[in-house]
Amino acid sequence: MQLRVLSYNIHKCIGGVDRRYRPQRIVDTIAHYAPDIVMLQEVDEGARRSSGDRQVDLLGDGLGLRHRAWFPNVHLRQGGAYGNAVLSRFPCSRTANLDLSLPGRKARSALHSWLRVRTPSGSRTVHVFNMHLGLRQDERRRQLVRFLDSHPFAHMHARTPVIVGGDFNDVYGTLGVQQLVPAGFRAMPSSPRTFPAYAPLRPLDALFVRGDVQIRHAQRGQTALARRASDHLPLIVDLELATG
Repeated sequence: MQLRVLSYNIHKCIGGVDRRYRPQRIVDTIAHYAPDIVMLQEVDEGARRSSGDRQVDLLGDGLGLRHRAWFPNVHLRQGGAYGNAVLSRFPCSRTANLDLSLPGRKARSALHSWLRVRTPSGSRTVHVFNMHLGLRQDERRRQLVRFLDSHPFAHMHARTPVIVGGDFNDVYGTLGVQQLVPAGFRAMPSSPRTFPAYAPLRPLDALFVRGDVQIRHAQRGQTALARRASDHLPLIVDLELATG
């Protein structure tokens, strides 16, 4: 069964160049790729800069994706917060947030969603971990170690379908290969450069899979609108889920 996953740091729906708050640009950019599962980072709720919007619902409604999860990472002094979100065509039976924050550093986390994907032979639970990692290399490495040791991931069967993706802030595109691949994950065939959106030089965004799911193709969004909508380009990955 084919699945399309899109990971996107939406920068609170504020353009990376013009600095304008335009959530419809994010909706239109995502809709262009018709994903089944959307993993978003830097999603606002109740913030002045984004008109007090609850963006997980604003974007979910605009995309027609009614299964949603959101968790705040950073609470703003002037009110509101931002964090990670998952939007899905498939029902979400459970969500949890894994705190990846380190002392003295900005709060970071992985949003874990249990998605029930209907297949021709029944249904399967797919575990989605949407991450936004830190800015320092040692910080990112320690955060992935914490994830690999976390419950329930550390006790999952090797065939359980797991998708890990998000904004890894991985300047050289090697972090996941060095730490997730030895733990049984499979990497994308290439590392699309997604930052900055107007002239992408760095592969900050990534996606890995483990278990009964395979990566078939990965690309970055390259429309003219995508280059304006955020400071990152979206990462689009086509997967194949085993139905047995």
